[in-house]
Amino acid sequence: MAGTVTPNRLRELAEFRAESGCAISLYLGFDPSTAALIPAASTKINSLLDEAQKSTFANRSELTHEQKRGLQDDFDRTRRFLSEEFKRDGVRGVAIFTDGLDNFWSANALTEPVADQVRVGPDFYLTPLVPLLGRGDGAVVAVVGRERGRVYLLRGGRLEEVADHTEEQPGRHDQGGWSQARYQRHIDELAAAHLRTVADELDRRVRAGATQVVVLCSDESRAELDDMIARETRSAIVGWAPGEPHASTTELLRRALPFLERARLEEQSEALARWQEEAGRNGRAAAGWQQTLEAASDGRVELLLFQEGVNREAYQCPSCRRAQIQAGACPLDGTQLEPRRDGIDLAVHQTLAHGGEVRSLPRERHELGPVEGIAALLRY
Repeated sequence: MAGTVTPNRLRELAEFRAESGCAISLYLGFDPSTAALIPAASTKINSLLDEAQKSTFANRSELTHEQKRGLQDDFDRTRRFLSEEFKRDGVRGVAIFTDGLDNFWSANALTEPVADQVRVGPDFYLTPLVPLLGRGDGAVVAVVGRERGRVYLLRGGRLEEVADHTEEQPGRHDQGGWSQARYQRHIDELAAAHLRTVADELDRRVRAGATQVVVLCSDESRAELDDMIARETRSAIVGWAPGEPHASTTELLRRALPFLERARLEEQSEALARWQEEAGRNGRAAAGWQQTLEAASDGRVELLLFQEGVNREAYQCPSCRRAQIQAGACPLDGTQLEPRRDGIDLAVHQTLAHGGEVRSLPRERHELGPVEGIAALLRY
């Protein structure tokens, strides 16, 4: 499996555009109550691929024989991968992006279920991946004590150990002729050196790009560790909690997830507050479809915000890729605009392609309701 959804992977997918072939995007979700085997899903796999083969884009009269053959090869490869190679192993869904004539194939394990759907077009359909961002992938979970020092990275919904700085400290039977006070100072110095090693490890992880850290440790170790870590690392810590010495990775993840989810919700609220402040003073903010698509096409969007499920038809220039909600000719080069049924995907692509970020809000949040469910913070 090629990997899970990250901002970098999403940006790479957004930058792709079919040149020789056609871009196929297939999403498949799994019911966690069913067996972890793909044959149970064979019927809907065949149904999705049949839908793709009958789609308007896949049956355009201007497609060459080579492009039609390429599409069929991509459908066959996708079916073989899902029926013969793919292993669920706790995965809740899969997203496949392929265009064989342009040498592109990407299969992505999903830790959250997605709706079954398929698209064939000039680029990949990415909107279903946006709600999966910020779900903790790439977060660091550390189990720390005066002897313990295990560091894990959350990947694909599982904790993978990336460092073990556990050190067995000498016991009382090792005291020998030392005085009790001198021996205790020695033990404390060893523990402090150990915690310093763990602190350095956490600092390295944050400098390498980790933005969320959960630390499981005692109150005593927390006080010592907090004094040793860098300010940047302290800001990245989204939760402290007591940790069990011999807890399994499953239990550790169960303890960490609430902190990661709370951090995600807080990030949403902070982004909305920033947008509301900018919009309230007619500052660097876009509101509604027309303003947001225009800003995204101009590369001005720093952060795109939209409510899950929002969508409308829009139009895109096949030459420069500019998007807008009105039909007609492109205002930049005069090319006739083409209709696209997924206007939200155009906004996502334009934002990512110009280096911006994207965030979706759950359906129960209605702050963007008055502005058609879509808005953006702007660079200028």
